[in-house]
Formats: sequence, C-alpha cells, structure tokens
Amino acid sequence: MSGAVSPVLVLASTSPRRRELLARIGLTPTRIAAPEIDETPLKGELPRAYVARLAESKALAVERAPDEVVLAGDTTVAVGRRILEKPADEADLRRMLGLLSGRRHHVWSGVCVIGADGKPRIRVVDTIVAFKALSAAEIDWYIASGEGMGKAGGYAIQGKAEVFVRFLSGSHSNVVGLPLFETRTLLSSAGVPLG
Repeated sequence: MSGAVSPVLVLASTSPRRRELLARIGLTPTRIAAPEIDETPLKGELPRAYVARLAESKALAVERAPDEVVLAGDTTVAVGRRILEKPADEADLRRMLGLLSGRRHHVWSGVCVIGADGKPRIRVVDTIVAFKALSAAEIDWYIASGEGMGKAGGYAIQGKAEVFVRFLSGSHSNVVGLPLFETRTLLSSAGVPLG
C-alpha cells in the first residue's frame, strides 16, 4: 500500500546471540535497547511463567515510538521446577553441570513482541535437552573453556557444550536464545516485513 511505512525493529536485548539468530531470518534491528529489570525469580515461580514474565517486562521496559516494533526474549534452563540462572562463579557452574549431567532438562524461552497497537504478544517455547553423563575431567575442561559463564544454565549449545548433548527435542534456536519460528510468526503478526 503506498504511503505505508514499514515498522522499525527494536531489539530489547544486548545479546549478540539474539542478533545473530535474527540475521538468520534476514532481520537486523534498527535499534538495540538494554532493558533494566529485576530478573530474580518470584517465590515459587515456575520456569514457564518466569520466562513469559521476563520477556514481557523487558519489552515493556523499552520506550517505543509509534513506528517501532519491540522484540524481547528471555531464556532459562530448568531441571524439574528448579530454574538455573547464569552461574555466579565457577563453583556455581560446577554445581549446574553436575545437575545437568546424565539427565534431561528443559530450556524455556519467552518471546514478546509489541507492535503499533501497544499490545504485548507472547509465546513460550520449551525444548528438551539431555546431556550425557559428564566425567569430572569433562566438567573441568568445560569450566576451563570459560564458555559457560554468563549463560543461562551454565552452557552454550552453539559452542563446546554441544558435544555433551545426546538428545534434543524441539527448537535448537530456542536453546541458543531465541526460537526463530515463533519469533518470525510474532514479528509478522506485528507488521514487520519478512522475506
């Protein structure tokens, strides 16, 4: 339609992984914004509710002009009902890897898009991942790589930790940090042009 202006995409995240994932579907955010929110889980909060709440909170924390579409996401790793945040230190990372060793866990992502109507559109995605049983030497090797620090659950599936994965059911991009199928669908519904 002539005279229509394509919306401007704002990514409410400073994660380089999310920018790389968006590039895979041909999108480059016009603006990057770092939302300032408290990411502490609420008492008794389940992983699904946690990522949905944080994704929406991040999207709402970013100022949006009328021609802007805001995209925010949050990803966490959960063993049962237990949310594994980013490790505080190497001892915490060792504890997390021990919890993940030889068992299945869930990687939950919440994705929120706010378009011209100002209404948050939210999707939650769950991917099941199983690690092999990790030896003490493998845990030491991974900790020494430095890769697990700053990552939810203490690992990066797109890096060295991929050698630990014996089973994955669901979205691989979700485990990296942004489920692309759901993200693309949400952005399309908000009027973002996609190839």
